[in-house]
Amino acid sequence: MVAMDRDTIRTAIGVIGNGTALVLFLSPVPTFIRIWKKRAVEQYSPIPYVATLLNCMMWVLYGLPVVHPHSMLVITINGTGMAIQLTYVTLFLLYSAGAARRKVFLLLAGEVAFVAGVAVLVLTLAHTHERRSMVVGLLCVLFGTGMYAAPLSVMKMVIQTKSVEYMPLFLSLASLVNGICWTAYALIRFDPYITIPNGLGVLFAVAQLILYAIYYKSTQEIIEARKRKSGQVAMTEVVVDGNNGRASNNGGNH
Repeated sequence: MVAMDRDTIRTAIGVIGNGTALVLFLSPVPTFIRIWKKRAVEQYSPIPYVATLLNCMMWVLYGLPVVHPHSMLVITINGTGMAIQLTYVTLFLLYSAGAARRKVFLLLAGEVAFVAGVAVLVLTLAHTHERRSMVVGLLCVLFGTGMYAAPLSVMKMVIQTKSVEYMPLFLSLASLVNGICWTAYALIRFDPYITIPNGLGVLFAVAQLILYAIYYKSTQEIIEARKRKSGQVAMTEVVVDGNNGRASNNGGNH
């Protein structure tokens, strides 16, 4: 009865974890609407989305019945996440150019080749669920940590520029809630492969929120200064155009 209750609670938390992970995957939508409208990726980094895509592909492999049976909740959310991240990466390919586009394409091709290679090797060389789970699980720990650590590059830019404009708050909040849910899920029936990356994810998310609190005010000041500067440039252009117009008229009178 206790075991059944524990499984029921674990499943319930897993369902909640699916919900929070979906929010995490969808949280960059406002960012990509902006990219789509401007037809440019601006200063947004593709690394968090490429890293999340690799993470999702690895967890889908981990959750397959031939690797780690009874992991349907892991498959459902990571399969959905994989489709969503592919959409984001495709937008980066469409609206970046030159070396930036090539970098994204090479990263995507490398990830697909890597996951396919791991799947073939694990299924042919490891003949028990325990061994397959261990090999893929260890890789999931590595890339799961990479997914949560990927925003570190953005955090570095935040510290350098004293601006959180390109570190979306929704992404940080969703990472925190998602990490807490999946850490709890993994601790009820201990699964180290899920516990480690999600526990680290909680720490990284807290660090991002601290940075947001520190640099929110300076970000608003930078944005306001930019608006004032663009307003002054526009006024200068109007004055210059007006002076040119008067000069032309004077020339015509002569």
